[in-house]
Formats: sequence, C-alpha cells, structure tokens
Amino acid sequence: MGTLAVDSEEISSDVYLSLGLKEKDKRMVGFPRVLSIISSLVERSVQRNEMVMEAKHMKDEVTVFHGLRAPTLSVAKYVDRIFKYSGCSPSCFVVSQIYVDRFLQCTELMLTSLNVHRLLITTIMLAAKFMDDAYVFFNNAYYAKVGGVSTCELNRLEMNFLFSIDFRLQVSVDTFQRYCLQLEMEAAEAPQIERPMRACRIKQSWSNKDDSTCASTIAR
Repeated sequence: MGTLAVDSEEISSDVYLSLGLKEKDKRMVGFPRVLSIISSLVERSVQRNEMVMEAKHMKDEVTVFHGLRAPTLSVAKYVDRIFKYSGCSPSCFVVSQIYVDRFLQCTELMLTSLNVHRLLITTIMLAAKFMDDAYVFFNNAYYAKVGGVSTCELNRLEMNFLFSIDFRLQVSVDTFQRYCLQLEMEAAEAPQIERPMRACRIKQSWSNKDDSTCASTIAR
C-alpha cells in the first residue's frame, strides 16, 4: 500500500518535510523528526497519567500489555530502536498513535510506564502490516525480537489489541493529516529534549538468535 497520505495535496508538503515523513531530495539523514516529537508526547502523557493516578490513589487496571515493572529502556530509545530495525516508514509511527488513541478510547485505560512499550511495538507492527509494502520482509517473530518480547506474547498482544478496537485499522487521509498537524503544533509549542540520534545497540543477526535475545528489554 505504500506510505499513507504523504503525497496528498490537501496539506502543505512543508509539514511532511518538517516531520520527516517525506524525504528531501529522495534521501533521509538520521532519524525522522516525528520520532522525537511522538516520543516526547508519549513520555509526557505517561508522566502526567502516573502523577494523576498517584494523587488520586488510583490503581492501574492490569491487562496483557502490562509488565510487572517498567522497562529500563526509555520510550525515545525504544522508538528509535524500532524504527532502525523494523524497516517501516516514518508514517507508521503516526498511524501507531492513531491506533493507540483508539485503543485507549475503547478500553478507557491510561498510558503508563508499565504498558506503553508493549502498546508501541504492537501498534507500530500493525501499522506496518496495514500500510507498508516493506512488512513482507519482517514477520511477527522479527518484530518480537526488535520489541524485546517473545513471539507468542506479541501474537497475543496483537489479537487482544485487534479485538479491543474491533479491527478498525483503516485510517482516512483526513485523520492522518489532522494528527500530523497536531504533532507539528505540539512540537512548536513544547521544546523537544535533545538526545543522541542513534538507536540503542542491538545485534542485527536476529535470525540466528532465539526469542530470548531481547527478552530482558521489557519486564515480565
């Protein structure tokens, strides 16, 4: 299906170029800016939610997306890692946020440090499946290793997510454009935290390793 909406004439191409969703001169240098923006928004959402829950003495509803403890890998590094090794387009990360919002609306859950990593790897994988031709080269087992979970667990997360949103994976051009504009506005209003432009170090020879290679990345 290719990258969603990046050739649309209804929105300025400057926004796509700014977010890194559209390559300038047919080349992309480093990590797309949209990764940093999304990571920052997600991290702030997690911090805000956990502060509210602590203040109101609320208990987090435990789901299959929850671990026993928060991963040591930050959201920013986790997002960079997925982008570097998944081969999916930057647009997948925008679609991932649309999927996460749909999931949260359907389940009334809150993003926390215990569930955010599993939701990210699940939604990014689903976005790549739905809209990227490149997904044919990477299956669930590969994404599981990139995400630091077992294949069985990722399969379970995928099915739980799909049923939770009633398999609503279609994203309209208007919705995609609206999210892009919101991301650009958020970036303009809130300064981004500077971070090294490299993903965390992991071995590329995934096919020679079993599912336990990255199992420590996300706490059980």
